[in-house]
Amino acid sequence: MVDCVVRNWQGEEVGQATLDLRVAKEETAAHIVHRAMVRQMTNARQGTASTKTRAEVSGGGRKPWRQKGTGRARAGSNRSPLWRGGGVIFGPKPRDYNLKMNRKERRLALRTVFQSRVEDLIVVEDFAEQLSQPKTKEFLGAMTRWGVPAEAKVLLILPEMAEMVYLSSRNIPTVKLISANNLNVYDLLNADKIVTTNTALAKLQEVYSD
Repeated sequence: MVDCVVRNWQGEEVGQATLDLRVAKEETAAHIVHRAMVRQMTNARQGTASTKTRAEVSGGGRKPWRQKGTGRARAGSNRSPLWRGGGVIFGPKPRDYNLKMNRKERRLALRTVFQSRVEDLIVVEDFAEQLSQPKTKEFLGAMTRWGVPAEAKVLLILPEMAEMVYLSSRNIPTVKLISANNLNVYDLLNADKIVTTNTALAKLQEVYSD
């Protein structure tokens, strides 16, 4: 169990929030997180790369020259892999890269990663009502008051997508906005700082508690 300071829109400390997640054992944590990370990265691959074999390349029906008497190496087709314009040997073909992982293991890996990033976690009060219209400058000012470095990669976790927050943050290349339901291992590990609201933190613990 970890107690986190909660800050308001002005960056002032206004309370505390508790983070209590069941995580993997120390001796198995790295292994299960690695498996979850590999699964996410491989499942993102499209697997559509494809090349043509000598059987699929057009042409090559006529023997280029007679078998004997020319002084050149014998050739049966101008679509041999040795020829320019020929087929490809052992080239890629469409395939499915998906890896399977049990739901309980995926959730355990996610909880373990989130708990391990507690030192980089910043908890704030719900601030969607502070942005009555899209204002990137105001949003950047709030992040500065919360203690987020200017060049840091930030993962902003909300209980649900808020339009004004999205419009205010979409032009900031270092900020990624995500809802608590769509949390994933890669985004948690890739961020320098993780900013979440107290409501999103409570929802996260409710959704991923089992």
